[in-house]
Amino acid sequence: MKTAATRAGAGSDRAPAQAGGPPGQQAPAGQELRPDRLSRQNLAGWLYSTPFLALFLTFMAFPIVATLLMSFTDFGLRNVTHPLDANFVGFDNYTALFDDPKFLRALFNTCYFVVLGVPLTIGSGLVAAVLLNSGIDRFRTFFRVGFYVPVVTAIVAVAVIWRFVLDPSEGLIAGLGAQLGFSTPDFLASKTLAMPSLIVMAVWRNMGTAMVLFLAGLQAIPVEVREAAKLDGAGAFQEFRRITVPLLRPTMLYVAVMTTIGFLNVFEEPFVMTDGGPGDSTLTVSLHMYKEGFSFFHMGSASAMAYVLFTIVLAVTLLQFRLLKDKT
Repeated sequence: MKTAATRAGAGSDRAPAQAGGPPGQQAPAGQELRPDRLSRQNLAGWLYSTPFLALFLTFMAFPIVATLLMSFTDFGLRNVTHPLDANFVGFDNYTALFDDPKFLRALFNTCYFVVLGVPLTIGSGLVAAVLLNSGIDRFRTFFRVGFYVPVVTAIVAVAVIWRFVLDPSEGLIAGLGAQLGFSTPDFLASKTLAMPSLIVMAVWRNMGTAMVLFLAGLQAIPVEVREAAKLDGAGAFQEFRRITVPLLRPTMLYVAVMTTIGFLNVFEEPFVMTDGGPGDSTLTVSLHMYKEGFSFFHMGSASAMAYVLFTIVLAVTLLQFRLLKDKT
């Protein structure tokens, strides 16, 4: 017993020496870094990060801070060359917005655009993804590219297409109406039809992104789950309701949040198609902000508008996460 204990003690004494090596031997290279080497690596990391940091500070951080400061001033065209001469007005720009009928109309139009456009985009993207995932292997790539082309097409080209489609005299819808014997209204000149027309155009442009994301989510669902549902007697609708929709909820949350953010910031469609008309019926917050800042040079008011829109986007996004995250 004493011999065994002595051997065990000797072995335990030798173990640290074997692990750490002889007292005079240095640690292997890379195992421990000296302070001077750490400082050189930190310096190299900062040097490699410098271009990104310079661009970020110049084109992101500085404009964000400058816009916030301008929102509390009467910054105008005269202050472009003398920015320090702008007068501090406190929250006057913010309070004036909610007394401005034009801004309130733009805010209503933006909410109208979101309430109709987001569900239509999600629904059409989901339907297209389900159809492409239902066994159309031969033409799947063709239709996937076809649905996604509007996403990467320049807005000017999209405007040309939709102006042709909506033209009341020689457009595609007018031609079909003439064949069927009914007249076609001037969609973009009507206060009632202009905004729905832009919503349809925006849904057509953005459903490709939703379709690609939903298709990726559908293809990630294990085949065994679907086969088990069929063996249990589930029909196509029950499989979609009980299997597909629950497993797609994380994707739906992402698509809903990103589509809502994009539609709250809608600018291109009304800018190139109607310029906010007729009668401000298609004026959105982003378009109104652009006109205030770059047409009338009311930079203070436009900056306040930007932060009001940012607050709305942030609040809606957090609300969506709160309502939908628990269901995912």
